Amino acid sequence: MAIALPPLPFAPNALEPHLSRETLELHHGKHHRTYVDKVNRLLAERPGLAELPLEEILLQAQGALFDNAAQAWNHDFFWKCLTPEEPPVPESLRLALERHFGDEDRFEKLFTEKAIAVFGSGWAWLVRDAESRLEIVTTANGDNPLLDGRTPLLTCDVWEHAYYLDYRNDREQYLQHFWRIVNWEFVASNLAVAPRPARHGAERGSSPYAH
Repeated sequence: MAIALPPLPFAPNALEPHLSRETLELHHGKHHRTYVDKVNRLLAERPGLAELPLEEILLQAQGALFDNAAQAWNHDFFWKCLTPEEPPVPESLRLALERHFGDEDRFEKLFTEKAIAVFGSGWAWLVRDAESRLEIVTTANGDNPLLDGRTPLLTCDVWEHAYYLDYRNDREQYLQHFWRIVNWEFVASNLAVAPRPARHGAERGSSPYAH
């Protein structure tokens, strides 16, 4: 069973001026699609995984299949984290951010600092661990917090292709605009997801997990 490229949850120009139509068409239509296509080609060599959902594939895969499955999953999750609606932070999430980080502003500051500091390509995440503590973590390349049993709540793609057309090499400016398009309702909905067990494979892709 082939995995499909999910459509964007908004029109390609809906996030302007924060992310341009050109960026969305390249990022979703080219980069994300390439990961999906590579997963489907590689699954032909792994028939035992071909019937599984994408999340289970990334948890079980190794090498190139893991790299591409994780990137396909990460991108799908990233699009869901964005919205043109600028919704307020739901009360349940606001209280959780205050409890773990002091307040929303401090959380955004800490998240931004960690996202800017990612060396090379990767992702910044707000996650909940198995003890329901909220953390800000980063991963290199295509790695994913699911591997360590953390539940992703929010992510920001800090690969250069996510922001180069609009902000050139200014990742900090990209992060400033990111906060204007966060889908806080989606982030809050992830708080209700049951904790997952850690799923370490014997060999992952080329991207070691980074805190």
